[in-house]
Amino acid sequence: MSSAGEHTASRTRPDRSRLRSVTVYEDLARRIDDGQLAAGAKLPSETELAAEMGVSRATLRDALRILEDDGLVRRMQGSGTFVTQRMRVSNSLDVNFGVTDAIRAAGMRAGINGGRHWTEPATASEAERLNIDPAEDVLVVERIRTADDKPVVLSRDVLPRKLVDGRPEVIEHMLAESIYVVLERDLGIVIQQGVANFRPVHADRSLATRLAVPQAALLLYLWQVDYAENGEPILSSHEYHLADAFNFSVVRRGPGRKIT
Repeated sequence: MSSAGEHTASRTRPDRSRLRSVTVYEDLARRIDDGQLAAGAKLPSETELAAEMGVSRATLRDALRILEDDGLVRRMQGSGTFVTQRMRVSNSLDVNFGVTDAIRAAGMRAGINGGRHWTEPATASEAERLNIDPAEDVLVVERIRTADDKPVVLSRDVLPRKLVDGRPEVIEHMLAESIYVVLERDLGIVIQQGVANFRPVHADRSLATRLAVPQAALLLYLWQVDYAENGEPILSSHEYHLADAFNFSVVRRGPGRKIT
């Protein structure tokens, strides 16, 4: 029979496997900080990485769990473990912001890649958002927005084609600049407010390829209708944000006090 003292010693004895997992965590975290493991990179398989570091898979999994809790890696069932995008752009959802302004406000260089545009008949939902006749032509402008040359947002902006008829230069400007700036400078349309909705989605094959992330990576899908000063809907926007590249905040006000 064990004595009480022996039980106490057993309870206070250090868990060596846990200490080892912390060492593995610190080693991997240092590689990420040093850039040896770049943002978006896929880690070797658990079997390979455990062998490389001389630990059991159970110890490695403990370390990976801590890294995931700290937001340094993202583990995806069936795909592997990936280093997260470390940069973050802060946005307040109670302010109508443009992606370009948000990236610049974070001290990063805003850019646009993969710009393309086309004309198509409005879908029923887009016609309702833009208050136009069903099947009326709309201009679709699609771009990859970058922060310090790294893709962070795929944006798809839809507006009535009649706004830019006979103005091909305006369309070219929209491919290379903030659409808010182009609307105001080239068309004299000032956006007064926007109504936005958002929800989490997983990247399909096309989005994953264009944003350079693994398929099924978590994205924040934001769709918004922007209105001119006269209340006319001008722009229907669809944006897919890398979830680990942005911090979103919103002002939540109290219900107020009822005075009787």
